[in-house]
Amino acid sequence: MRKFLFPLVIGLGGLVVLLWLGIWQVNRLDWKQGVIEDINGRLAAAPVPLQERVLPEVDNYLSVIVEGAATGEEIRFLDSGTAAGTGHHIISAFVTTSGRRIMIDQGLLPLYADQGTPMTEQVTVQGNLIWPDDISDQPPSGDEWYARNVPAMAEVLKTEPILIQLYAASAYDERLTPLQVDTRNIKNDHLEYAITWFLLAVVWAAMTIFYMVRTMRRKDK
Repeated sequence: MRKFLFPLVIGLGGLVVLLWLGIWQVNRLDWKQGVIEDINGRLAAAPVPLQERVLPEVDNYLSVIVEGAATGEEIRFLDSGTAAGTGHHIISAFVTTSGRRIMIDQGLLPLYADQGTPMTEQVTVQGNLIWPDDISDQPPSGDEWYARNVPAMAEVLKTEPILIQLYAASAYDERLTPLQVDTRNIKNDHLEYAITWFLLAVVWAAMTIFYMVRTMRRKDK
């Protein structure tokens, strides 16, 4: 009996751990789907006027409307994962009609395209407040950035740490293609992980049963 006890404990213990990991991933999948649904709801909502005080943890992806003009001061963010291809997001300092200095991600300038002349006429902009989680260890090179670090960009452009990604406007900068925020790049691979853990649990259980049966047969000989 003692010969069976140790492998049985190991087998059952491993099975419990693998099943727990699979269930945990299923719960994470449910949580992530809820997050994505909440974001999609914010993206689809009618825009509201930009409030005096906005917070990343509360207002991320909120659809807003502002009126004002770009100053011509710009930062370029290099991005290869957009629906419009590879290029630079043009992030502009923007002064609202109430005198606030914020940042507008106006859209994508194709890679190697002439930077041209920024549009500085007064416009009404609709867009989403975003605090991106772009990650890059590479520091900016001149006005070219490799991550949208909102506080750092705001410091360079001397604006509030507020970034709006434009999706509609009363007039558009002809150099650029507007990029609407979406959830397609939000990583959601919890289902694949759950399936992996459950399959490992099946294999672990089969190996345990096989070992126990083989041990019993040896004992009978």
